[in-house]
Amino acid sequence: MKIVETFIKDLVIIEPIVFGDERGYFFESYNKSKFEELGIKIDFIQDNQSFSKKGTLRGLHYQNPPFAQTKLIRVIEGEIIDVVVDLRKDSVTYGKSFNILLSADNKKQLLIPHGFAHGFSVISETAVVIYKCDQFYNKASEGGIKFDDPSLDIDWGMDLKNAIVSEKDQVLPFIENCNSLF
Repeated sequence: MKIVETFIKDLVIIEPIVFGDERGYFFESYNKSKFEELGIKIDFIQDNQSFSKKGTLRGLHYQNPPFAQTKLIRVIEGEIIDVVVDLRKDSVTYGKSFNILLSADNKKQLLIPHGFAHGFSVISETAVVIYKCDQFYNKASEGGIKFDDPSLDIDWGMDLKNAIVSEKDQVLPFIENCNSLF
């Protein structure tokens, strides 16, 4: 496994070692001891999976402390543009966004620490996204930021006029009015 650092402190891309031959491929998507050797000591306690159609946009979501979640995101079918926004008020990258193409083909994973809002858009016909969390979901601690906040200038890889967005996500506040406790 290889870690690739991003311009945002603590936000890293994980690239697995893939073994391929005429049968297909094999790789370890998660190995606790190997992660710990890389300095990632996180106790993941829940796995989530979503299926979405092309044009779906989910996010931007977060959970406030003490239920904040570290997430390890990967795609097992299709392609997404995965997006995070740094909500850590003491961070030099507060309010900055980062996006990455995650796909079943590239097998990259994004490790998102506490203090970030997260979302993704589906750019393939369908996508299956799975992610590990180090904290259980807690409805009372959930928060979010509107996906089209002009101050964030996020490239979702799609025309937002045609995006399939939940009613809940359509009414989230802009970052300047969100209830983040980070």
